[in-house]
Amino acid sequence: MDTKYLEYILAISRHRNMTKAAKELYVSQSSLSQYLAKLEQELGAPLFFRAKNELTPTPAGRLYTEAARQIIDIQKQLYHEISALENKGQITVGATSLFALQVLSKIIPGFKKQYPGYSIEITETSLPDLTKLLLNETIDLGIMAANELAPFEDQAVLLKEEEVFFAIPAGHPFCRKRDSSLLQLGELIEAFQEDNFLLSKKGSTFRTIADRVFDEYRFRPKAMCETNSIITTRTMAANGAGVTFIAESCASERELVRYYSLEPKLFRYNLLVHRKSLILHEPETYFCDLVKACFTAK
Repeated sequence: MDTKYLEYILAISRHRNMTKAAKELYVSQSSLSQYLAKLEQELGAPLFFRAKNELTPTPAGRLYTEAARQIIDIQKQLYHEISALENKGQITVGATSLFALQVLSKIIPGFKKQYPGYSIEITETSLPDLTKLLLNETIDLGIMAANELAPFEDQAVLLKEEEVFFAIPAGHPFCRKRDSSLLQLGELIEAFQEDNFLLSKKGSTFRTIADRVFDEYRFRPKAMCETNSIITTRTMAANGAGVTFIAESCASERELVRYYSLEPKLFRYNLLVHRKSLILHEPETYFCDLVKACFTAK
């Protein structure tokens, strides 16, 4: 069952831009435009309104894209159920954070032992991109750190509310004068206003938390760098390059980095999310149970 051309129309509908859709699909813009024109001629109705650089679905376009989604969902579910009958298949999993990769490294050996005919495809990506993959139903599961449950309330399992610490190089003068591991948020702003802040990129959980703190206190930090690699950020803090926000699951190298619990405390959510139309057969259920067991066992 070839649904490639249905994916073309869905990509155009998502991006509302021919160039962006062609880039996602790895086809030329001219080929995509020619296919759309041919399809519209065949249907006898335009699927998109053309206005400047934006393509907006017409009533016929909305009908077509909804039918395309349903057909692709039926195909995915059919293949999924046939694979389950043969006790083989694939589970696609997205991971947004170091904690998610740590969980996967723990559970995959046990899963493969139970279901040797199944493969696990892991996509490490950002929170915004994984959210899109799940909402577009192009990936089965997501193990993710998030600042809120939306837009996944009915698709998410809350694994843990994870505390977020303030990380300071162990050689920082503040650490020598403060034995307590508790730090008031207002004190943080006052004590570190001249320090370099190591920030995650916009859209990440750490950056959202940091920006909320900065906005509350009307503080504009000196940002030395921005990266989504928590390992890089932690290493830079350990080498004295700056201060940062780090979650409990990532708070290692304690001989080189001091971690302060903040008051009021800061948290992020650790979530297990499934795509909306996914039916959990025994392998997927077992995989999800292994993920949840990593947290209930603690």
